[in-house]
Amino acid sequence: MVALKFNFGVVRRLRQVSRRWAFKKHGVDPDPLTLPGRRIYIIPSGLGIAFAAMLFAMFIGAMNYANNLALGLTFLLGSLALTAMHHAHRNLSGLIVRSAISDPVFAGDVAKFHIALENTAPLARHELTVANDHGEAPPLRVPANGRGVFELQMPAPRRGLLALDHFEIVTKHPFGLFRAWSHLHMKLTCVVYPKPSPRGLSAPPVETDTGGAQDSTRGDEEFAGTRPFHPGDSPRRIAWKAYAREQGLHVKLYAGTAVTSHVFDWEVLSGMSTEARLSQLARWIEDAYAEGRAFALKLPDLEIPANIGPAHRQRCLTALALFEP
Repeated sequence: MVALKFNFGVVRRLRQVSRRWAFKKHGVDPDPLTLPGRRIYIIPSGLGIAFAAMLFAMFIGAMNYANNLALGLTFLLGSLALTAMHHAHRNLSGLIVRSAISDPVFAGDVAKFHIALENTAPLARHELTVANDHGEAPPLRVPANGRGVFELQMPAPRRGLLALDHFEIVTKHPFGLFRAWSHLHMKLTCVVYPKPSPRGLSAPPVETDTGGAQDSTRGDEEFAGTRPFHPGDSPRRIAWKAYAREQGLHVKLYAGTAVTSHVFDWEVLSGMSTEARLSQLARWIEDAYAEGRAFALKLPDLEIPANIGPAHRQRCLTALALFEP
């Protein structure tokens, strides 16, 4: 067990050294990036080392007994390994690497970064994966002139912008004898919202003219989004088309005027720490959004007018995530 931990430690240290060397040589990579052949590195895998040891033993035995058939088989298997090394390099060369949309998460959850690999070659690319220090995505086959999207998970312990500053494109195809990879530094980011505080403190209600926002009980002027169904909602408001697409039972929201709205004000929570205030505001926003109620947000140097819908929720939570006292 101690030897195993030592081996893992050595491998991790070598990867860190090679990563720093790659960053020093190439710097921050553009998005998108066409992966050149000179950026691809290859080493034998554990299976490849065992295979090489077997070939060496076969060669010694064949030489000792002057067995030409055994020598021929040894050279044949050796040439197969060299061919596999070239195919592993070709499997990565020329791929187009670009970032895909990464949905925001709450602090304490796991952020999911999406990375797309585009194959413009007439041949498919096999057993591709994306990895970082926190794990790797399941291997995928990217067809000829096709595209594959990989998901990398990363802990999000605190609010703000979470950066994925390094990841690797990896393959062991074919046969798993060699590990071919390339270090990339694209500075991908994911927005991390403050973690909502436990329910308890009631939201302050304010009667106001929202200038267009409306709860679910008024107005049919303009469609403004949907919210989850609650018992007592009118069947006429149910989004039956979304329900038929197996997206769950939701209620349509429409825009109107002169409705009851909440104003979530930073100053109302005086006496609390910065992070506690942000968590409480996030709780009020989540509760109001789930119930389809209009709300506004007031922060120092920023005021977001009252509205409803997922875009408004995202705008307010993003403002909380990026807030600097």
